[in-house]
Amino acid sequence: MKNSYRIITSFLVLLFFTAQGYSQLSLGAVFGRLSPDTEFGQNLDEGGVGMSGFVRYNLFGPLNGQLTGTFGQVKSDDFATTVIPIDYRFLIRPISFGGNGGLFVYGGVGALFYNIDELPVNANLSQSDDLFAWNAYVPVGGGLQIQMSERTALEFNGGYNHIFSDKFNGLTGGQDNNDGFWTMFAGISISGESGNADPDMDGLTNNVEKQLGTNKKLADTDGDGLDDGTEFNRYTSDPLKADTDNDGIRDGEEVNTHSTSPTRADTDGDALNDYDEIITYKTDPNNKDTDGDGLTDYDEIITRKTDAMNPDIDNDGLSDGDEVRAGTDMNNPDTDGDGLLDGDEVNKYKTNPLKRDTDGGSVDDYTEVNRGTNPLVADDDMVLEVAAGGKMVLEGVTFASGKADISPESAQILQKALNTMKAFPDMEVEIRGYTDNVGSRNLNMNLSQRRADSVRDWLIRGGIDPTRIISKGFGPDNPIAPNNTREGRSQNRRIEFVRIK
Repeated sequence: MKNSYRIITSFLVLLFFTAQGYSQLSLGAVFGRLSPDTEFGQNLDEGGVGMSGFVRYNLFGPLNGQLTGTFGQVKSDDFATTVIPIDYRFLIRPISFGGNGGLFVYGGVGALFYNIDELPVNANLSQSDDLFAWNAYVPVGGGLQIQMSERTALEFNGGYNHIFSDKFNGLTGGQDNNDGFWTMFAGISISGESGNADPDMDGLTNNVEKQLGTNKKLADTDGDGLDDGTEFNRYTSDPLKADTDNDGIRDGEEVNTHSTSPTRADTDGDALNDYDEIITYKTDPNNKDTDGDGLTDYDEIITRKTDAMNPDIDNDGLSDGDEVRAGTDMNNPDTDGDGLLDGDEVNKYKTNPLKRDTDGGSVDDYTEVNRGTNPLVADDDMVLEVAAGGKMVLEGVTFASGKADISPESAQILQKALNTMKAFPDMEVEIRGYTDNVGSRNLNMNLSQRRADSVRDWLIRGGIDPTRIISKGFGPDNPIAPNNTREGRSQNRRIEFVRIK
């Protein structure tokens, strides 16, 4: 039995020292009457006096813990017993008047030492038989606190204490198996807080709040939307300053709304502070390149005066960053003015957006692209301008007298014809050969056919599909000049390039 009481006592001591870490601590002393409830009945008009001291602390919300020690005498006309009860109680405050004021109820468990001072006349216990002992007991009751100042309050409490013993008054038996007593106390309590307490539940103890200069009764001292503990422990921002980094945005708004850093005025490091990005320019303060064009927001807004929210301000298919790297004008979709968008030149045709004629072949890129020649190859720039159904004399195509061998100086104009055939892959032509009227007609007909065939073969060797070329000799027919002069006969000896499709 003694071991049980030692365990109870040790437990109560442990609870007391544990209480030191809690926020609201109250020390109280009350005085009043202890009235018996024994085999002699209960009479609240009778009783002895006693005093009680307690340590009370907040656990959470309306729930408090209390360690109580009492000294007094329970007496009636029949007996008198000195009691020293020690207990631990749970108090619930269902009604609060603000501060320390309010109504409370309690219940707990404890150990009670008693010593019978005066035995009843009909006592059935001897002087040496259980006149003093330790017993377990359960206190229940309620009370009222009336706040007098910030830390002091009047305390009124009363309750019943059930003792797990029938020997409390020196008399055993009767209808009740156990004895008890009533208490009615009045006194004063003084409230305070430990240095390790956190009364505003902001994550900072009173000691830390004192060091920082924050308000221990206000979770968010600077009113920025972040409690002091979160600022100090998590973000290292100043709990006394609503805008730690002086960027124009309160710390709470930075964390909760914009996900920016409350301690860095320029979260993304683009040389624009967070306020300017969020409020003035509507850019992303967490991304130094909001539109993803390869240029920082600062470079676009401050240096180049472009739109940091639009990756391709001139809509030419090249991002602003690519235009800077290419040297093109990001405000002009066709920097070289050749009729092709800068984006098409770079990405589609691989031409130079800064040069109208990339291959330097004398024809601009737009014309080459639209007629089908390669704007990167100068050799195909020169083509014959022949519409469907039209014809053109291949000036410069010559042959040895009376022969079908093409002279070397004919290569330039034939290359132009070849370029034309390649530029327009659907084109079909007829190569017509003509002579003057010198010599027999049969001879001239045969010669003109062989010369037309030579031109056709030259084009085929250049890569043209044979099905696209017809060759035909007309001899001296269809002269284009009189044959009675040398100049006229020279004009009539010709090769015509006729577009039949």
